[in-house]
Amino acid sequence: MTAPADAGTLPAPRTPGTYRVAMVCLGNICRSPMAHVVLESALVDAGLDDRVEVESSGTGGWHVGQPMDERAALELSVAGYDASAHRARQYDASWLDRCDLLLAMDRSNLADLGGRSARVRLLGEFDPQARGAEVADPYYGGDDGFEEVREQVERAADELVVLLRARLDPLADL
Repeated sequence: MTAPADAGTLPAPRTPGTYRVAMVCLGNICRSPMAHVVLESALVDAGLDDRVEVESSGTGGWHVGQPMDERAALELSVAGYDASAHRARQYDASWLDRCDLLLAMDRSNLADLGGRSARVRLLGEFDPQARGAEVADPYYGGDDGFEEVREQVERAADELVVLLRARLDPLADL
């Protein structure tokens, strides 16, 4: 396991004291909503939910308005998360101007967002067990793929919470 990155790896918030994170995958019914739900839960547990907003979307629009894939929702539910509120949305280029950090699930999603930059990254960059790894799309695979996605996004979410706390409260550990 590698050490967590420092808060400087996150871009500065556009609005001091708050942060907006967007998770992006292809259809917004599996990976990005799972990451959204997991990060939101971790932020609640850390007491940061009043300062960090999380949203998710897909680069394609064919699932807009639909709930999360049943297998993704079941995996989250079994692990103690609530996936019931999710409805798929389509990514809009305006998110680049209003989000502090956009996290793509894979390199194809990253390319759809215009490529890597300080504000556009792979979620896997924050996975301490597999830095830079893609979050594989479980849609056409078996149920174990959804468990793997949950585990990967949990690891990344844990590190993101540490970095967000440091970014929003730079004096908290002094």
